[in-house]
Parts: sequence; C-alpha cells; structure tokens
Amino acid sequence: MLQGKKITVVMPAFNAEKLLARTIADLDTSIIDDVILVDNASCDHTVDIARSLGVYVWQHPVNRGFGGNLKQGYRLALQRGADIIATVHPDYQYEPKLVPAMAHLLLTDNYDCVLGCRMTCNGARRGHMPTIRFYGNKVLSACINGLTWAGITEYHTGYRCYTRQVLESLPLAENSDDFVFDIQIILQALAFGYRFGEISCPTRYMDDASSISHLKSLKASVELAYHTLLYRAHQMRVWRRHRLFSESGQKLLDLAEDQMVGYAVEYDEPSRKEPVAVSV
Repeated sequence: MLQGKKITVVMPAFNAEKLLARTIADLDTSIIDDVILVDNASCDHTVDIARSLGVYVWQHPVNRGFGGNLKQGYRLALQRGADIIATVHPDYQYEPKLVPAMAHLLLTDNYDCVLGCRMTCNGARRGHMPTIRFYGNKVLSACINGLTWAGITEYHTGYRCYTRQVLESLPLAENSDDFVFDIQIILQALAFGYRFGEISCPTRYMDDASSISHLKSLKASVELAYHTLLYRAHQMRVWRRHRLFSESGQKLLDLAEDQMVGYAVEYDEPSRKEPVAVSV
C-alpha cells in the first residue's frame, strides 16, 4: 500500500509456467497488496504454480483472447478494491521491480496512466528485441502520434499502470477480446482526457518468454491503424458516437457475472495436475 492506496498487480497468463515464479518473486510485496493471475485456459502448470505462491487465480475454461483475459483481470481488481492497477506479464519480459516507481508517479497526481517504455535508453536493443519488432514498433508509434499528437514513445508496451478512475470510467467492455485491446485502451484514455506518463523499462527477450507471432502482429497492426483513424474522426467531431469513445458505452463493472465465464481457483482446492516443484 502507498499513501493509503491499494496497489494491485494483474497478470494475464497463458502457458506461463517457466518464468511465472521468477516474475512473482521480483514483485515488491511490501507495497503491492494484491496479485491477481487470470489464466487463459493454459494447458501447462501455470495455475498450480500461481496457487502455490499464494496468488489469487481466476481460470478461464476456454481461451478468451488476450483482451478478454485482461478485461476480467481489471474487473476483478476493481471488485477487490484496487486503487492503482498495474499490468505485469508473467513471462519476465518486463522488469517487475518497477511497479512501485510507476505507482508513485500516479500518486503525484500528475498522471492517470503510466507506461513502461522499452524504447528509451536503448532498453529494447540491449534486451535483444528482434530487429523487425524494434523498427516496426518505432514506425507504428510514430504514425499513431501523427494522428493523436500524444507524444507517447511506445504504444505497444504491455507494462502499464492505471488509476482506478481510468478503468472504472472507460467503456472497456466495448473493446476487442484480441491483442488490439491494449491499443484501444490508450486511445480511449486519450479521448477521455486522461494524462499519460512514461518510465524507462528494460526488456528481456528470452527463449522461454511468450511473444506474439508475426501473423498476429500484422493483424494487430491493421486493427491498430483502423482504431487510430476512428480516434482521429472522434476528435475531429466527424464521428462522435462510436461506442469505444462514448461515455454511455458499457463499463467493466456493468457486466453481469454470467458474462465473464470462468471461476476463481481457491488455494485449498485439490490440484487438477500432479504436484509442481517451484523454483525461484
């Protein structure tokens, strides 16, 4: 807890058993009050490892897509009383130790959203980001900035920290269940007038880390261009009624319980797999 604010980490997971324990071990539990792992129908030991480490686990019986998984994670964080919500991927690609620094930036009341940026201080290249991703990231971010005028260094980072107000007020239930969800939420926050800050973040591209395929990356890039144009049209008052940018759009806490298929995995529930040895 910081300044009386509850800090929650949401971890969207899919087959993350190899680096999950290492990621959780680097979270500062003296400040972080709640860790929620939302499992997207993994077929490995992700859930067992998370349970053994005392993490609150929600498991989807079928894969809900990246965006669908994050929606439930954010919804759970809000329901469990979070004031500041950080997204930390469990593949150790981003530095978990930076969560307190990102939360502190929000508590200065200068920002509503903080992004962990891999592209500053040469962090992406030192972390062995593939060349095609590195330059693709730079080009796409420059193109988006040309339409949004937001000056954000990296739109593709999965390392984010939001205030409760942001996640409560945005119509996130209207968003895609796919990878473009991460871009949509930034565009929505900009449209609603929320303020962005950035922090330099080292990255690690390892063999065991998850990574979106080139085909899915291309699909996400096309969707990114489409939604950025929607944002520009909204800002220019050409199309002000699109549900993604409407105050009347459906919020996460508006969703009925039966709309979020899945279940919480209690710590004392018998494991559905053989016991797992966890090393940190």
